[in-house]
Amino acid sequence: MSLINVGSILTYEVRQQTVFLFQISSSTTSHQQVSLETLEIAPHVPVENFAVGFDGNRLQRIIVEPCQLQVTYKATVALTPGVDQPEHVEETTTSLMPPDVLTYLNPSRYCESDLLARFAFEEFGGLQPGFSRVQAVCNWVYEHLDYTPGSTTGTTTAADVLLQRTGVCRDYSHLAITLCRGLGIPARYVAGYAVNLFPPDFHGFFEAFLGGHWYLFDPTRLAFVDGLVRIGVGRDAADVSFATLNGNAVLTSKSVWANQVVDPNSPDGMPVNLQAITTA
Repeated sequence: MSLINVGSILTYEVRQQTVFLFQISSSTTSHQQVSLETLEIAPHVPVENFAVGFDGNRLQRIIVEPCQLQVTYKATVALTPGVDQPEHVEETTTSLMPPDVLTYLNPSRYCESDLLARFAFEEFGGLQPGFSRVQAVCNWVYEHLDYTPGSTTGTTTAADVLLQRTGVCRDYSHLAITLCRGLGIPARYVAGYAVNLFPPDFHGFFEAFLGGHWYLFDPTRLAFVDGLVRIGVGRDAADVSFATLNGNAVLTSKSVWANQVVDPNSPDGMPVNLQAITTA
């Protein structure tokens, strides 16, 4: 088990009444338990908490009048990942997939798997199906893209990234998700916090459905997957934006962190992990 302190501080200049939807709270699964959780809003406003989607992504909605708004989230998260040997993780045939998984085979706003299916099969169709094929997709994305902050925008899709060969974490994951779906492997976007990520920020990674479970992958190689704390999952980043607003407000500062609580009886730092990890 790993204990990780996560949090974020978001500051906005609110210029007129604005409705905010925040997705910054850590989710709870059989492998991820949340404790010591606080959410502070200054100035104080009523907060509506609710869950959306098949996987119950946690959202908070607030209505804010013109002001300087600060939202502070903190939590301690206990991770107990499921660990399997990659060579034992096989692909699942469509006929055996649970109904709620099938949606992650379809194209979505940022993941045009219908457009890139031919490329996916030409590049990866001849590989042995299973965990190793998804890892090969991740390796290809890592080797063929340049990680360049500011190189993409909120309208950049996986097809755009494939052409321009540059992007940030969300773009790496969008392309990997798209190629997996093109191969008939369900894949979904995961937003979260990541231990030792530099520079610290919200991180985008993804999961592929293999052998009846969702397994984590990070094609950027910027963080160990056993140090990823999930916030929420979706078809792509559009479903798990850390903030969506309706009104007039500008984000003026953002601070994000994820720090492992070191056990003095254990080696320091997250281990290098080449195994198949699930925390869903």
